[in-house]
Amino acid sequence: MPVAIEQPLAALGSKLFHYGGRAVDAAAEGLLIPAGALLASFAIFGMFLALIGVNPFPVYVSIYRGSFESWFSWQNTLARAAPLMLTALCTALPARLGLVVIGGEGALVVGAVATVAAAKAAAGAPSLMITTLMMLAGMAAGALWIGAAGWLRHYRGVNETITTLILNYLAIAVMSQLVVGVMHDPTVVHRPSSWHVGDANMISLIPGMEVHWGLAFGVLACVLAYILMNHTAFGFAARIIGGNIQAARLAGIAVGRVTVIVCLLAGAAAGLAGAAEIAAVHGRASSSIVVGYGYTGILVAFLARQNPLAVIPVAILLGGIRASGGLLQRWHDLPDATVLVLQGIIFILILASEFLYGRLHRLWGGE
Repeated sequence: MPVAIEQPLAALGSKLFHYGGRAVDAAAEGLLIPAGALLASFAIFGMFLALIGVNPFPVYVSIYRGSFESWFSWQNTLARAAPLMLTALCTALPARLGLVVIGGEGALVVGAVATVAAAKAAAGAPSLMITTLMMLAGMAAGALWIGAAGWLRHYRGVNETITTLILNYLAIAVMSQLVVGVMHDPTVVHRPSSWHVGDANMISLIPGMEVHWGLAFGVLACVLAYILMNHTAFGFAARIIGGNIQAARLAGIAVGRVTVIVCLLAGAAAGLAGAAEIAAVHGRASSSIVVGYGYTGILVAFLARQNPLAVIPVAILLGGIRASGGLLQRWHDLPDATVLVLQGIIFILILASEFLYGRLHRLWGGE
């Protein structure tokens, strides 16, 4: 081969290998850094336990036993993972636009309230119709809740993180007023609650499992979100906005419309989580639905690197940790909220590890 042709081809091959290596590095970073943060979190959690006089190793075993040891444990884990998948999407989808939305808790709550209201409004209709309306009402309420934050962000320049945080507290306050006011059920005496949606309108369990259909909703939503954001023109436009909003505008992308639509979809996912919790678990709106699924969903989204498919296994992992809280209380005389300490440590280390992305290959001797 002539030298004039051979040299450019060699240079091109070198560049392809170089960039291919960087792609491999990026994939490795996406796996190794979160895994390392998780291991470090458990180590720090163990040190915390040792400081209060508790042997951490039996606690680790109990977390595993409460999460994944038996089929019963797996079902408890999956039941808790279902809402986490949906609330994680509330953070993961807007993150593709460069937005930090932390309003999953509020969207879940308003979705739950709308679900109860829909059941009351449609009373007397066929059960299938009522259940369908309940799900749609929950999704619509959550969509409008987070969609409003997206609209304020783009058209009024209001910070979406602050907005959605405030909306969380507003949603809980509104529900608290409704369950002691117009939606109050006087037959419930142990806590202020709304009326029941009706046993006939509750969604059933997945055949062969003690897990409700919310799990299927969560998995399906994650798969559809992945396809939308990674394999459609709309998702490509969203990623351009997240990468460089000025370039997106120059390319003719309707930034405002895409922003609001993504936030609507994100809120609909969290609203569906609230609807499923009402229609499958609680049956009525009360303070019992405010258990932090929305906030844990933020951790799931960050740990999954905003990847909708990665949300599924991460939600199962965090759902397992939540499921083990009762065992830690009974077997080790630890507070049930001990798992929240572990989740907090994980969240801090996940955020602290962000600076490693793009630099890890240098530690391996790369350029």
